[in-house]
Amino acid sequence: MQKMAQSHVFLSGIGGLGVEIAKNIILAGVKALTVHDTKHCTKWDLGINFFIHEDDVTSQRNRAEATLPRIAELNPYVHVAASTVPLDETTDLSFLKHYQCVILTEVSLLLQKKINDFCHSQQPPVKFISADVYGVCSRLFCDFGDEFEVLDSTGEEPKEIFISNITQSNPGIVTCLENHPHRLETGQFLTFREVNGMSCLNGSTHQITVVSPYSFSIGDTSGMEPYLHGGIAVQVKMPKMCYFVNFSKPEAPLQIHVAMLALNHFQENFGRRPNIGCLQDAEEMLKIAMSISETLENKPQVNGDVVKWLSRTAQGFLPPLAAAVGGVASQEVLKAVTGKFSPLQQWWYYHEVPDYLEVSCFCLLCLHRGDRYDALRACIGDSLCQKLHDLNVFLVGCGAIGCEMLKNFALLGVGTGQDKGLVTITDPDLIEKSNLNRQFLFRPHHIQKPKSYTAAEATLNINPYIKIDSDINKVCPATENTYSDEFYTKQDVIVTALDNVEARRYIDSRCVANLRPLIDSGTMGTKGHTEVIVPHLTESYNSHRDPPEEEIPFCTLKSFPAAIEHTIQWARDKFESSFSHKPSLFNKFWQTYPSAEEVLQRIKSGESLEGCFHVIKTLSRRPRSWTQCVELARVKFEKYFGHKALQLLHSFPLDTRLKDGSLFWQSPKRPPFPDLSEETILGIISSVKVPEFRPSNKVVQTDETARKPDHIPVSSEDERNAVFQLEKSILSNEVLETADLQMKPISFEKDDDSNGHIDFVTAASNLRAKMYNIEPADRFKTKRIAGKIIPAIATATAAVSGLVRLIFKMCISFCYCFLNGISFTIWDRWTIYGKEDFTLLDFINAVREKYGIEPTMVVQGVKMLYVPVMPGHIKRLKLTMQKLVKPSADKKYVDLTVSFAPETDGEEDLPGPPVRYYFVQEDN
Repeated sequence: MQKMAQSHVFLSGIGGLGVEIAKNIILAGVKALTVHDTKHCTKWDLGINFFIHEDDVTSQRNRAEATLPRIAELNPYVHVAASTVPLDETTDLSFLKHYQCVILTEVSLLLQKKINDFCHSQQPPVKFISADVYGVCSRLFCDFGDEFEVLDSTGEEPKEIFISNITQSNPGIVTCLENHPHRLETGQFLTFREVNGMSCLNGSTHQITVVSPYSFSIGDTSGMEPYLHGGIAVQVKMPKMCYFVNFSKPEAPLQIHVAMLALNHFQENFGRRPNIGCLQDAEEMLKIAMSISETLENKPQVNGDVVKWLSRTAQGFLPPLAAAVGGVASQEVLKAVTGKFSPLQQWWYYHEVPDYLEVSCFCLLCLHRGDRYDALRACIGDSLCQKLHDLNVFLVGCGAIGCEMLKNFALLGVGTGQDKGLVTITDPDLIEKSNLNRQFLFRPHHIQKPKSYTAAEATLNINPYIKIDSDINKVCPATENTYSDEFYTKQDVIVTALDNVEARRYIDSRCVANLRPLIDSGTMGTKGHTEVIVPHLTESYNSHRDPPEEEIPFCTLKSFPAAIEHTIQWARDKFESSFSHKPSLFNKFWQTYPSAEEVLQRIKSGESLEGCFHVIKTLSRRPRSWTQCVELARVKFEKYFGHKALQLLHSFPLDTRLKDGSLFWQSPKRPPFPDLSEETILGIISSVKVPEFRPSNKVVQTDETARKPDHIPVSSEDERNAVFQLEKSILSNEVLETADLQMKPISFEKDDDSNGHIDFVTAASNLRAKMYNIEPADRFKTKRIAGKIIPAIATATAAVSGLVRLIFKMCISFCYCFLNGISFTIWDRWTIYGKEDFTLLDFINAVREKYGIEPTMVVQGVKMLYVPVMPGHIKRLKLTMQKLVKPSADKKYVDLTVSFAPETDGEEDLPGPPVRYYFVQEDN
């Protein structure tokens, strides 16, 4: 981030691709960006540049000047300037020395080569990137100088591996803890610490060779002392050198490379691009491609279809393709100025040569209408363009990907048909400040406004003709009256832009039930995915499951932390307990028992009131001044970073051994070393009287499967003390009214740096880390882990959202299920028609007779209607379906899941396709 904030970038060409790149790098946060363009706004630009408006076209403004104020407000920390001076073969290029990176779009190949040569010759080199989108084809080129050092090729967090054994051999074999694969690669480097026995390894760095998922070799250890126990291997990120050549020496050409060169030669020969759909120009460009192929090494084969499609669409523009290429190009800019992540070396091509149109008839479909969609029409034809306008799309989520999707929809004209077409969006969230670095439709004055309403308004600024309906509903079972089966069947495609798996699974199930196509996408840092789910063609989102996220065992958090993540989670739990959970329980108690005197009398009469002890304990300790807050903090400090550690060491002294003779305190277990010196307790009043530590004989849980107990028993002595404290408070008139008996629960909020929440977690976590000899974490890392912040960057979001082009290109593999000789897909839906007295047994028999399979279980959502092994379920066979399901008066059917016996004994029952049961026979 610091390197980006010191970088000056020059970008030429603010067309559809240029504005994508500008948006992304401004959101990322470079120091300064100069946008250059000499062209004036035309109606054509309305369909490719989302920051050019109709009044810019009317007044024929320069594209850079028109775009400048709109891209500048994306990030007030980036200085954005516009340049309109000519840039051609006669231009003095010395002004480019002041930039760290130069990006060219919509520039001739000859000028690209000249500028690339200039940038490459500078010391240090000016990083050079060129990118272009021609119709259905695109290219990207990078040159970062003869040598370019990459400091971190992956961006992943360095791995830490706990060691269980190191052999005394050549090579020495390092084995990880059981069931903890190292996930390393041969050639990576590790350093060691906390190794007992083979101590000469500590602090040393070794290149490793992977032996197995649980072991790796590090070189000769035969001369070292024997390994005893413990140790952590930490991955070391080593710099990597990348080597570049300038533009005039391309790599071995591919078919698309030859086609692009042919296009450039055509432009040089005729001073223009080939005309849209022109057969003569396509043939001419094919001849040029053939001659280019003859001059190149290995004489690559020319793909006639690619050349002809490039020729016929070269004047056109696919906005989603530009979004994808712009995302990739922007990421290369960030690599160039930071040295993080491996750069592209050096050519990258991508094309969307259509397989949904015949080449021979394409020219008949490219009618010019003189509107904002002519650039798109030149690529996909008028018929498909009209289909996009008539689409009904349901977009769930208006965050980073949702904003990008809406921008693409607006440029494509989705939902703009005269009689058909509508974009429905929903998102229950409000805009937060942290959203602004990648959710580009939002501005600072939108903070705390609904995302969906704001995104809809911004989308209309891009294309005022789009029909858009915005909601703030959550899509879940509770809103099925709004998003009903009828609603889903009206949609042509559902697009999800969500941040959690549960919501994805639910919407996927609704799409499967209603046979609707679904496009799902997501990002994680620089990684991303897009999944297209098509009825009767693909598997569904629910057809595969990610492994569950590992939870930290309770005993690890409570007594045996081994990593900084454990101490951060412990501190986060302490925050929740102290400032949210306990105050909520306190308030709930006094809502149930509003009179302190009544509570005292009921306790004295021998009545047991749930939660009484903990409530009165909180009441008796409540601070009434800042000094008492500090006193309470000092007591808490002694408890958490002194007494509890001493108690643990009392229960398990350092020389404790297990039954097999091994030490109890060995990796990954770390013994605590409490430090209660005055130097440690900086800022805490040392004169506060604190309880003396007295060891108890209570059992400390060491089982990794142990979980936090739901109820903590209270002794009779504690109860008597509670009565005394309450009586004391009442007699001293400290508790008289209900208003005195309320606390203010605080919800953890990571984004407000002034509230002290992250400061508390950081301090508590690092104090605990120090006690257990764990490397502490700075505030930023603590915030990321405690706040469960998912890494996000605008470049990845833009690239992933560009795959929305899959709306009109869906070609994915089939996925079928086979059961007992009966084949079906997840998209099949079985149907059973009943009547008023139709019983569960009648339903099971009907399924058996109609589909030839013996049902073993019937489930409605999460409700089990019939599971033979469950008590009383056999009796349900005689009950009517009406009584079992209890439908509302207007409900005509219910979707059920019916499971069947597997072919092999011992396997789990297999679910079949959804069975839609109609309560009465439908009229034909």
